[in-house]
Amino acid sequence: MSEIRLDRMSNQYVLIAPERLHRPNLGSVYQKKREVTCPFCEGNEALTPKEIFSLKSSDSRGASWKTRVVPNLYKAVQIELEQHSKIEGIFESIAGVGAHEILIDSPCHDCDMSDLDLPNIEDWLRTLIIRSDDLHKDARLVSLSIFKNFGLNAGATQDHPHTQILALPIMPKNEISFLQRNLEYYRAHGRGIIEDIVQNEFNAKSRIIDTVGSFVAYCPYASAYPFEVMIAPTKNISTLKLCSRKEVVDLSVILKNVFTMLQSQLGRFDYNMYFHIAPLNENFENELYMPYMDKNYRFNIRITPRIYRLGGFEVATGMLINSVSPEESAELLRGMSH
Repeated sequence: MSEIRLDRMSNQYVLIAPERLHRPNLGSVYQKKREVTCPFCEGNEALTPKEIFSLKSSDSRGASWKTRVVPNLYKAVQIELEQHSKIEGIFESIAGVGAHEILIDSPCHDCDMSDLDLPNIEDWLRTLIIRSDDLHKDARLVSLSIFKNFGLNAGATQDHPHTQILALPIMPKNEISFLQRNLEYYRAHGRGIIEDIVQNEFNAKSRIIDTVGSFVAYCPYASAYPFEVMIAPTKNISTLKLCSRKEVVDLSVILKNVFTMLQSQLGRFDYNMYFHIAPLNENFENELYMPYMDKNYRFNIRITPRIYRLGGFEVATGMLINSVSPEESAELLRGMSH
C-alpha cells in the first residue's frame, strides 16, 4: 500500500510506493568506466593538480600516501578570486569564490568503502576533519559540502573512489531553511529536529540497522531512495571536527558495517553519500542560528543508493517516489549483518 510521508529534515514529501518495484527496467547494475591511465592511482601524481594535503604512509613497502587532496581540475569555484557582488536591476550575483577539492580516498583503485579496512576509513575521516579545519580559517567561506558520487548513475566521472569538498561564500537555501526550522523547533521543544528523529527511530526500532558507540544507522522514515541509510550521532555533535578520537573510530566502524550490509544486499551499486554539517563560519545569513549549534544541531551522513533513474514526476514536482519501504529495507539489511 502506498503512503505519502513527510521528511522532517528536508520538509519535503516522499511517496513510498512498493507497487512500482516490479516495473520493467528498474534495476541498474554498477558499470565500471574504462580508463587507460587513472590520475588518482599511485605513481600518477603528476597527472593531478599540485597536492594540497596528504597523509603519508610509514610503510616503505606499500603506497607512499594513504590519502591525497588536490584541487578539482574542473572546479566550480576558485579560491583565488576577489570577493565582490554585482547588481543589475533585479538581478544580483557574487564572485564564485570558494574551494573545490578532491580527496582521493585511498591508493586502491577498486576499493569502495566496504573494501577498505577500518584504519583506511579512519584516515579518510581524519583527512576530512583536517581539510574542514583548514577551510574554516578562511572567513570568506561560509558553508561546506562534503559528498561522494560513486558510479555513473550517481554522477561519478572517475572510477577511482574519491570525495569532493566544496566550500562556498553563501548558505544554500535548503541549509538556511533547515536552520530556521530547526531553531523554531528548538524554541518550541528544547530539542533539535535530528535529536527527536533519532529518538523516534530508537522508539520504533523497525528502521535501525546498526549502533556503534555514539552513532546510529537507520533507514529514514521518509526515505527518498530504496535502501537509503542515514548515520547520525546519538548526542549533539554539530560537525566532524568536534568528534573525539574514539568517535572517529566508532564512525569508521559503523560506515564499514553499513556499506558491507548494502553491498551484501545490492552487490556493487551506484550511490551518493553526503554530509550535513554546521556552517564553517558566520555571515549575515546564518548569524541568527550560530549560537545554538552546540545545543540543537547534529551532523549526519546520508547514503542514497542510485539503483534507478529519476523520471518526469520527480523532476517536475521535486517529490521522489521510493519503491522499497524503509522498514523492508532495514529488515533486509539487518538480515545481512548476521
